[in-house]
Amino acid sequence: MSYITLALAKGRTAKSSISLLKNIDIHFPGFHEESRKLVFYDKEEKIKLVFVKAVDVPTYVEKGAADIGIVGKDNILESQADVYEMLDLKLGKCKFVVAGKSQQLEEKQKLTIASKYPVIAIKHFQKKGQSIETVKLNGSVELAPLIGLADYIVDIVETGNTINENGLTIIEEIEDISTRLIVNKASFATKSENIRQFINSLKSGLE
Repeated sequence: MSYITLALAKGRTAKSSISLLKNIDIHFPGFHEESRKLVFYDKEEKIKLVFVKAVDVPTYVEKGAADIGIVGKDNILESQADVYEMLDLKLGKCKFVVAGKSQQLEEKQKLTIASKYPVIAIKHFQKKGQSIETVKLNGSVELAPLIGLADYIVDIVETGNTINENGLTIIEEIEDISTRLIVNKASFATKSENIRQFINSLKSGLE
């Protein structure tokens, strides 16, 4: 049977994404939050759902292992995957910021920036003409300026509370991010009708 494969990011937006799919009458009978299974089919077996790490969703879609993906804009930007970004699902709204102990950036020849997203950090500072060295961290990024590991951080904030509680200040806002629908370029040509129908259904569910 011909079906489309949907890669869905694990984590904080997964529950909202599943709820959105239920709203447009796409149900995965075997799915429940405690399940350790990674592959599910909808009740009509038209959609194959695969749960993967958020950071891997753009790769699955770009390489054709999944036809479509639901993932945060942060992971799309960091991966630089060659995919179509088709729809903003407006889930998990956050923003990228530059933060540090000072109110503004120091005037230094080269700054050290700690981030989980070094590609995004480099691109942002390149636009400003500022040379940087990046330190890749996978968690507790706010700690870096406090212990002298980095001058500033580039990170995602929702409320800014964690930044503030650790004595840091948001210096610049880089970009708003949210959950997006991405599509494999080849699949968009070969499975155009099914994918367009899925996208239109999602649009209706968001209205």
